[in-house]
Amino acid sequence: MMLAVAAVNNWKGRQFDIITAYLNSDLEEETYMEQPAGYDIGKGLVCKVLKAIYGLKQAPRAWYKTLKSYGEIWIP
Repeated sequence: MMLAVAAVNNWKGRQFDIITAYLNSDLEEETYMEQPAGYDIGKGLVCKVLKAIYGLKQAPRAWYKTLKSYGEIWIP
């Protein structure tokens, strides 16, 4: 229904995948995690996390900053 209304009114539409939204934002601070199971390349080594992942406390904030940086979308 929304697509039909947009087509009749000649509106532009945008979409994004909300399910993987948190996975597309960069982290500002350095974050490290233990190696995932089956990925052991040595004991005592950790992985540096470059993008937000589910379960991180800062993931929602990182996604908010990413979304707000586009400027077209009004976010209070």
